[in-house]
Amino acid sequence: MFIQTEATPNPATLKFLPGREVLVGEPRDFRSAEATANSPLAQGLFGISGVTGVFLGSDFISVTKDDTNWAHIKPAILGVIMDHFLSGKPVIVEGGVDVANFDEVDEFFEEEDSETVEVIKELLATRVRPAVAMDGGDITFKGFKEGTVFLHMQGACSGCPSSTATLKSGIENLLRHFVPGVEAVQQV
Repeated sequence: MFIQTEATPNPATLKFLPGREVLVGEPRDFRSAEATANSPLAQGLFGISGVTGVFLGSDFISVTKDDTNWAHIKPAILGVIMDHFLSGKPVIVEGGVDVANFDEVDEFFEEEDSETVEVIKELLATRVRPAVAMDGGDITFKGFKEGTVFLHMQGACSGCPSSTATLKSGIENLLRHFVPGVEAVQQV
């Protein structure tokens, strides 16, 4: 098994590509070891000293570290990923307690804005999420209120120095151009 690594715009996050499907369905973002109860892969990665975040995408794993040098923890991360996939264990154990999403805020918007919200979600799904996934992260819609779109950054995008520029210069301009009524984008 050969696992490729890619740098991301966030210097504290590396993207690992195992050359196979990682996760079917929505990506998962784990920000603490306690949140990994339903993911043996994320548990294994959090067992490595210095790992502070694990993001599972469709065909990649993004790992975020503290101030530990990549040279010290990258071999251990590669070992955990390889061992996991060779063991045949599932990436996510279905039916387990999904602690990772307990702190997620439900979507919020006024009923009269539902058509606008559908257009926003479609643009995010077709134009923004694929580009953000290439950088090892994800972005999800959280709400729309009084012209402001609220988005949640995950994976490599969470805490990335360039995420503010991505939100303001890229996503905000895109949404303002295509969706009447959108005035600003804010991270939650």
